Amino acid sequence: MSRTSMLSVAAVLAMAGSLFAQQTPSKPAPAHSQPAGQPEMQLPPGWTPEDAAKCMAAMTPGEQQQRLTESAGLWHGKTKTWMAPGAPVAESTCTTTITPILDGRFVKCETAAELPGMGPFSGFGLYGFDNVTQKYQATWIDNCSTTMMQGTGELSSSGDTLTWTYKYTCPITGKPTAFREIQKTTGKDTKSIEMYGTDPKSGKEFKMMEISLTRTGPVPMAAPAHKGN
Repeated sequence: MSRTSMLSVAAVLAMAGSLFAQQTPSKPAPAHSQPAGQPEMQLPPGWTPEDAAKCMAAMTPGEQQQRLTESAGLWHGKTKTWMAPGAPVAESTCTTTITPILDGRFVKCETAAELPGMGPFSGFGLYGFDNVTQKYQATWIDNCSTTMMQGTGELSSSGDTLTWTYKYTCPITGKPTAFREIQKTTGKDTKSIEMYGTDPKSGKEFKMMEISLTRTGPVPMAAPAHKGN
């Protein structure tokens, strides 16, 4: 399989890590509250209390961040991949670990798979919700590319579908290209994902991958550091 084909599949499978639960979130902390145990914040010269409140709202985890952290755990995925429009399907599996970081402000995603005809795949993603832009955001890197792929997400009004749009430079055309992913929550511990890319030859969108995901357990506890006598 060619390197460009590897990059195409990698861009698709990378999104297997973007697993976000759509359960009802817990009530967020007030955006203007002072963190417990911290001294009263002194305003910089020229700042107003409203300026400080905006900054506090930008840094305070809330409903959308809680939505992301509810996906913490180990996930198993069954995948179907199409390299091009009309190409035969290739089936495989993937595993993903989702871990909350920085006091629940973000989650990190680590994905591993065995790609048909390509060998081992590994990828790493960071996901969050920007309180200022009111957008879900993601960054993804993997062992099949030197690209840092950037994406933004929109949650449906029903709360069960998250649609991502990623931007990257196509290695075949050398032009900016869009990649679309649709996540759907199908149960407490199950999800489905559909991914759509642009065919570099025709310029038309086509379905590149389907993934059926099942949560199999919690995030593994890190082993304690060894202490000598």
